[in-house]
Amino acid sequence: MEISETLAAGRAAQELRLRRGEFELATQLGHVRTVGGALSGRRRVARGEVERLRRAAGFPDALRERVRTVGTAEGADLMDISPGRFTRLARAGYLVPVRFYLNRYRAVVWLYLAEELRAFASGEPGLLRGRLPRTPTGGSGTTAEGAEEKAGEDCRPRNWRGRRIGLLLHESDDRWERAAIVGSVLDPLQLAELVPDPYERASLNRLRPDLAPGRPGSEAGREVVQRLLTADDPDEISWHRSSLTALLADARRDRQAPRPNDILPEPVGAPEPAPPLEPAPTPELAPPQAARTSVAEREAEPVPHGGRGRPLLTRLRIRRGRDREAAAVSRGGGADG
Repeated sequence: MEISETLAAGRAAQELRLRRGEFELATQLGHVRTVGGALSGRRRVARGEVERLRRAAGFPDALRERVRTVGTAEGADLMDISPGRFTRLARAGYLVPVRFYLNRYRAVVWLYLAEELRAFASGEPGLLRGRLPRTPTGGSGTTAEGAEEKAGEDCRPRNWRGRRIGLLLHESDDRWERAAIVGSVLDPLQLAELVPDPYERASLNRLRPDLAPGRPGSEAGREVVQRLLTADDPDEISWHRSSLTALLADARRDRQAPRPNDILPEPVGAPEPAPPLEPAPTPELAPPQAARTSVAEREAEPVPHGGRGRPLLTRLRIRRGRDREAAAVSRGGGADG
């Protein structure tokens, strides 16, 4: 597809009347189809996709409602349960968050899709009243042993990581990108154990996705976010290690990770011989007689000086010549007289 037939993300969000966060979530959930690599470049939206969504019934409110997120208080209100019961359901893994942020106190605030909460309330009415069951419901694909038995464990970070990775894998067809997505939740030591080749690890780190854009500025806030981005449950770690091993096998069959020689235009070898220098122009030779200048002529040549008139040496020579002539005349005159 030509670039002229696609729109940048900002322009597409404007035409779809979505805020930036809403547009990002719409693309992640597949409500707005994009083109381009998931990690290797900025994704764009085809003009036809924008027109399709604009022609849909209820635009733009229907589209915005599909990506509307709510917190604990609003979510509990939406499901007609208490915030405490909502939190217990979420911690047990029955409600899966779609994103999070840190508030001013560096506390994690989880956000859920309003559309999913309504669907859960209508599909699992038994979990909204009375005692919470001790058997798994399977509503969110979790294998927790019931909300009461899982009260001490918080499944929200794990479920968010799994959901985020799944959405990114859905966007990418590149095998090395897919391996980088799964490996992004493993700590560096485990990644080094599974990927001993330093060039492969460098390729995975280069393709590593930003699971949570907009990191906090404070060091304490970044530490909180980093803990949420790293798998810590043994079952979760085992699952991602197995997935990464399989994805790496596919990626290696597809192509080799870039090596230094692949980046250089030519392999490093013996240096090429330097191009021959152009011969310098031959100076014109002086006439032969110029090389046979007599000593007397060289002595008569003027000597540079800083004053005006004749050089001092020349004046002395002339004066000595005149003195010799005068002396000769004087001697001759004495003989005649």
